[in-house]
Amino acid sequence: MAEFISIFETKSQRVKGLALHPTRPWLLVSLYSGGIQLWDYRVRTLIDRFDEHDGPVRTVAFHPTQPMFVSGGDDNRVKVWNYKERRCLFTMTDHTDYVRTAQFHPEQPWILTCSDDKTIRIWDWQSRKCISTMIGHSHYVMSASFHPTEDLVVSASLDQTVRIWDISGLRKKGLLPQGPIDDATRLQNEIFGSGDAVVKDVLEGHERGVNWAAFHPTSPLIISGADDRQLKLWRFNENKAWEFDTLRGHFNNVSCCLFHPHAELILSNSEDKTLRVWDLQKREAILTHSLDTDRFWFMTAHPRLSYFAAAHDSGLVVFKLQRERPPTTTHGNSLYYVKDRYLRSYNLENGKDTPLVALKSGKYSALARSLAYSPRDHAMLVTFSQSSGEDASQKLRYELYKLAKKGASSSEGAKPLTSGIALSVAWVKRSRIALLGKANVIHVVDLSGEVVKQITPPIAVTKLLPAPTDCLLMRGEDKVVLYDVQQERVLAEMKVSGVISAIWQEHASENSSGPMVALIARGSVIVCSRRLQRLVHVPETLRVKSAVWDEQGILLYSTPAHIKYCIPAGSSGSGGDFGIVRTIDRVVYLAKAFTKKARIFLLDRTAKVRGVTIDTTEYLFKRALSLKRFDEVLRMVRDKKLIGTAIVGYLQRAGYPELALHFVNDPLTRFNLSLQCNHSNNINVAKEAAIALNDKNVWKQLGQEALVQGHGQVVEKSYQQTLDFEKLSFFYTACGNRKSLSKMLSIAESKRNDLHAQFYNSLLLGDIESRVRLLERSSQLQLAYLTATTHGLTELAAGIKDKLQNEHDRKLAANGQESSPIELPSPSPTAKLMLPPLPVLPLVGEASNWPRTRIARGPFDSVVRTKKSVESASTSRLNDSSLAAPDDDVEVGGAWGDDDDLDLSGDDSAAGDDGLAPGEEDNEGDGWGEEDELDLDELIEDEGPAVAAVATNIALPPAGPPPTETWARNSPLAADQIAAGRFDQAMRLLNEQIGAVNFAPLKPHFLSIYRARVALLPMSSGLSATRSFIDRNRTAEEFHPRESLPRLPTSLQSCIDSLSSGYAAFTGGKFTEALDIFRSILHAIPLVVVQTSKEIAEIQELIKIAREYILGLVTELKRKEAIAAGKDGSRIVELAAYFTHCQLQSKHQQLALKSAMTAAAKTKNFGLAEDFARRLLDLHPSAKLQAHCDKVLKLCEQRGRQDSMELAYDSRNPFVLCAGTLKPIYQGNPHEECPYCGASFIPAAKGRPCTICRLSSIGADATGLLSMPPKSQRR
Repeated sequence: MAEFISIFETKSQRVKGLALHPTRPWLLVSLYSGGIQLWDYRVRTLIDRFDEHDGPVRTVAFHPTQPMFVSGGDDNRVKVWNYKERRCLFTMTDHTDYVRTAQFHPEQPWILTCSDDKTIRIWDWQSRKCISTMIGHSHYVMSASFHPTEDLVVSASLDQTVRIWDISGLRKKGLLPQGPIDDATRLQNEIFGSGDAVVKDVLEGHERGVNWAAFHPTSPLIISGADDRQLKLWRFNENKAWEFDTLRGHFNNVSCCLFHPHAELILSNSEDKTLRVWDLQKREAILTHSLDTDRFWFMTAHPRLSYFAAAHDSGLVVFKLQRERPPTTTHGNSLYYVKDRYLRSYNLENGKDTPLVALKSGKYSALARSLAYSPRDHAMLVTFSQSSGEDASQKLRYELYKLAKKGASSSEGAKPLTSGIALSVAWVKRSRIALLGKANVIHVVDLSGEVVKQITPPIAVTKLLPAPTDCLLMRGEDKVVLYDVQQERVLAEMKVSGVISAIWQEHASENSSGPMVALIARGSVIVCSRRLQRLVHVPETLRVKSAVWDEQGILLYSTPAHIKYCIPAGSSGSGGDFGIVRTIDRVVYLAKAFTKKARIFLLDRTAKVRGVTIDTTEYLFKRALSLKRFDEVLRMVRDKKLIGTAIVGYLQRAGYPELALHFVNDPLTRFNLSLQCNHSNNINVAKEAAIALNDKNVWKQLGQEALVQGHGQVVEKSYQQTLDFEKLSFFYTACGNRKSLSKMLSIAESKRNDLHAQFYNSLLLGDIESRVRLLERSSQLQLAYLTATTHGLTELAAGIKDKLQNEHDRKLAANGQESSPIELPSPSPTAKLMLPPLPVLPLVGEASNWPRTRIARGPFDSVVRTKKSVESASTSRLNDSSLAAPDDDVEVGGAWGDDDDLDLSGDDSAAGDDGLAPGEEDNEGDGWGEEDELDLDELIEDEGPAVAAVATNIALPPAGPPPTETWARNSPLAADQIAAGRFDQAMRLLNEQIGAVNFAPLKPHFLSIYRARVALLPMSSGLSATRSFIDRNRTAEEFHPRESLPRLPTSLQSCIDSLSSGYAAFTGGKFTEALDIFRSILHAIPLVVVQTSKEIAEIQELIKIAREYILGLVTELKRKEAIAAGKDGSRIVELAAYFTHCQLQSKHQQLALKSAMTAAAKTKNFGLAEDFARRLLDLHPSAKLQAHCDKVLKLCEQRGRQDSMELAYDSRNPFVLCAGTLKPIYQGNPHEECPYCGASFIPAAKGRPCTICRLSSIGADATGLLSMPPKSQRR
C-alpha cells in the first residue's frame, strides 16, 4: 500500500542531481544552469548557493559524517566542498568528459565518479588523488555506486551493459604503506585500468543503453533502468549474476531507479513524465505519479528516513509513500494510539502503557489513519485507508470496538461491533455514528451498524469533522458548516477551504462563552467560537501537524520545525497572540498539554509517547496581560526571566511600555519606552538613558517631554546639553532665576560674543545700562540715546549725545558746512518702560519643578499590595522606582560600616568588631511645654459685637455658623476636628480608633493643621489682612456651605515622599535619621484624609512598611550598642538574625543578610552563616556580592558548617519579633499587638505604650483607623 505524499516542492531550472543529508533536513540540488543550491526542505527555505562550475552540474552527494559534499559537472571537474566554510576545498580534474555521478564511500575516504570518458574513478579525498581507474565500458558510463556493505561497485553504461566491479584489492592495498606512483604506472592505469579493481560480472539483457543501476540495501539484488523502457532485476552471488525478472510499464526512457531502503518496493522515474512505485514481491506497479509537461531525470532516497527526492525539468519534489502519523486521541488522562497493529492506552499520570485491542483487519491494519473515542459508550472508532494510490484519501474502512473496562483484561481477540466502508465517519452523539456515503448522503447508524437516520446535507460534503453532541461539522469545497443533526438545520457556517481537522476544547475557558474550536488547514490555523465566529487566524508557511488545547484555553500546535502557541483572547490588535514555544529537530504529534505543570505529551513517528517539559512563561505572560490580570503579570516579572526583543515589542504594541522597561538595558530603547510611559518617574528614566547616549536629538526630545510634564530641572539640563541658549534664557525668566540669567548674559559676552544674545538677556534681566552700552558698542548711538533718556539714565544719555554731536560736526566739516547743534528725538510721553516684573518667589533647583496634577495610575498600581511586594515593578506611588531600593552600584555608608566586612582572603579567624554607631537617639519632647502652648484667644479674632439693626425698615439676616462649626459637624475624622479647634474631640477619636494614649509626638501635626486652616490675604496699606477659611470640597460648579470641610496640610503624597527619604537614609547607613523619618510617617498617617478605597489600602501598606523598617532599625541599633559595649557575642548574632526577618525591600534585605552573614562568620557560627549566604543568593545580588557569598559558603564548607554558639533563633520555626524585648515569639505562643501599627509584643507588655509607633497602648481595644470621610462628603 502506497500513496504519493508531497513534502516539499520548488520550481527552478532543470534539476540534474539531488542529495539528502543523512541527519539534517537538507537537500542539495544541482542545476543544469550550472549552480548548486542547499535547501531546508522542512522549513522550505533556501540556505545557500554554490557557484563555481562552468556549465551544467549533473551530480551532488553529501558525505555521511563530515561537513562536506562532492559535485561533478560538464566542465569535467569533480569538486569537494565544505558547506560550513561555504567554499570549495579542492578540485580533481583527471576526467576528460562530462562527470555523470559522484558518491562518497560509507566508510573509506573514497569518492566514486563515472564519466562520459568511459571510465570509473575512485579518489582518495584525503590525499586528493585518483587511486583507481576502472576501464571496460565502451560507451558513456551513466551511473556508478558503491555497495552499502561489501567491496563492490555497480555501473551502468550506454553500451547496454551493467557491470559489477570487485574493489576488495583496493581495500587491501589501502592497508599497506604505498610509495609514490611514477608517470609510467599512472599512464598504464589510465590505458588498461588498475589491477586493484576488476570486473566481476557483466550483465547483458537490455536492448538499449542503460541509464541507471543500483544495489539493494540488504539483499544480493540489482535494479537497472534503460532506454528500452524496461526495469530489470538481477541477482548475484560469489560466482555469477543473472537476470530474474523484467518490469514493464514506462513509455519512454527510464532515467533512474532504486530500491526502497525500508520496504519491499522499487521506485523508478522516466522521461515519460511519470514516477512509478513497484511491488518487489509481485513485480507490479502499485502507484503512478505523473506530471503534465516535465520529464523526470533523477531520484534519491534518504539513508535513514522514508523520504525520497525526484528531479524534473522545472524543479524537484520531496515526497514519501506512506503516512507516518500514528493515529491518536485523548480523553482525560488517557492517551489512545495505534502501534504495531495494536490499539493501546497510555496513562499520562503514571506512564502505564496497556494494549487494548489487536487490530486484525489484515492488510488495512498497517494503514490505520484516525481514532475517535466516545466516553459514554467507552468505544473506539478506528478508520483505515481502504486502497492505495490517488483514491486513498477518499475511501476509508471503519471499525468500531468496545473497549474493556478498567481492571479487565485487554480485548486481545475482540471483534469490531460493526465495520464498513465510507468516505468519512464521525461520532454524532452517544451510540450514534455518521457515515458519509456516495451521492452526498449521510447515514446515522447505531453501534450495531443499523441505519437510524438519513440526512441530505446542505452542501457537497467532502469530509465529516467532530463537533459537539448532536452536531456535525461538515467540510465542503470552500466552507465548513455546523449542522444540528437532531433538528436538521444549519447552526453556523464559515468561508474557509482546505480544512484538514477540527480540535474542540473539552471545557470552555473562563474568558470565552463556550468551547472553542481550532480548524487546522494546510497553511493556517483558525480559532473560532462554538458558532464558528473567527477569533484568530494564524498563517503558517509550514504544514500544521497537530494541535491540542490546554486547560487554560491556549492552543498549542506543532509544525515540522516548531511547537507554537495561539492565545484566542489576545490584545495585539489582530484578535489574538501567537508565537513559538520551542524548536524541534523532528516531526512530533501533540497529544495532551498541561500548562500548569509546564509539560506536554507527544508522539513521534515511531508512536513512542514522550513527556516534554516546555517553557510556558511567554504565552502565560501574554494571556495574563490580555485578560488584564496584572497581579499575575507582576508576579511573572518578578519570578521569571522574560527576555528578548519580542517581549519588549509586544508590551510596546499592547500599550504597556512601563512594563517593557523591566526587560530592556539598551539606553536608546529605554529612552523611547520611557517617553511613552504615563507615570511620574518616566522623565528620570529617560534622563538616565539620555546621559548614557549623550546625543543632541535625544536631549531635544527629553526637553520637550519634560517641559510638558513640568520637570524644570530636566528641562534646564536638556537645554544646556543642546546649547539652546535662547530657550534656556526664557526658561530662567519664567522661573524668576535672575542669577542664572545673569550667567547667560556673561556667557553671551565673554564666550559667545553674540550681540543679539547679549541684548536679549539684558532685556530679560531689565538691565537698562547693559542694553544702552550694547547699542553704543554696535554703533546704534541714536537707539542707545533714546533708550537712556527714556529710562532716565541722564549721565549715559549726555555722553552718547556728545558722541553724536561730534560725529555730526565731522560730517558737516567734511561737506564744508559750519557746525550746528544736532537734533535728537525726545522720548514719547506715552512710552512704557520695558522692564520685566520682579519675581516674588524664584523657582530655583527642585522648586523649578512646577506643580503638577496627579497622573492617572497605571494598570499595575492597584495590584501591588502584598507584604513582600515593596520592590515590585508597579508604577504605584508606594512602589515607584524612584522610591525603590538602591541599585547595586550605589554605595552604602554610615552604619553599614566596617563591622560588617568579613576578611576571607587570609586568616581563618574572625576579624575584630569596630563598634560603630551610637545607640538610638531619643528625640521625644518633654510633653506639652508652656513655651509651646497655643493661645487660642490670640489666634481667633474677635468677631465684634452683634450687628445692630439699622434704623431702617430693612432687617438684616442673622449671621450664619462659622465654618469651623460646620467642619466639626460634618466629619468624624480627627484631622477635621483639629482644624475646627476641637483638640479634645480629636484625641478621643484617636483613642477609640487606634488606642492612642501618648499625644506628644502628634503635637507638631496638631498645630500645623490648625494653623493651615486659614489663609491671610494682605490688603492695602493700613488695613488688616483678610482671613479666609480654606475648603477642600469647594469646586467651580458644585459646592454648598453645608458640605464644607477644611483643606489639610498633611497628605498621603507627603508621606510617600518621606518614605523615599527614609529609604535613602537607610541605604546610607544613617539609622537614627531613618528611624526618625519612619516614625514621623507613622505619626502623620492618623491625620491624613483620603478619598478612595485604593488610597486606604495604600495607607495600610505604608503603616506596614514603616513598622517593619522601625523594628529592623531598632534591632540593628541595639546590635550596634551591644558591639560598642563589648557584650556577649551570642546576643549580637541573634539581633543580626532577627534583623533579616523584617520585611524590607530586596536591596535592603540584602544589606541585612550581608550584615548577619558577616556577624555569624566572625563568631564562627558557620552553619548559620551558610543559611544567610544562601538566602542572600536567592535575592540575586550583584556580581560582587555574589562572589563574596561564594567565598563565605566555601569557608563554611571548610569549617564543617558547625555553629560555635547556642542561639535563641530557629529559622525553620515561624516567628514574629517582640518589639519590646527583641526576642522571637514562635508560632502558637500567645502575643499582643499594637492596635495601630500592628507590632507584636509578649503578653506581659499589655497596657504599655507601643515602642514602635509611640502612640498607642499595646493590646487596647480599638475600632480601626478612619481616614476616609463619609460618602456624602467625598470629592
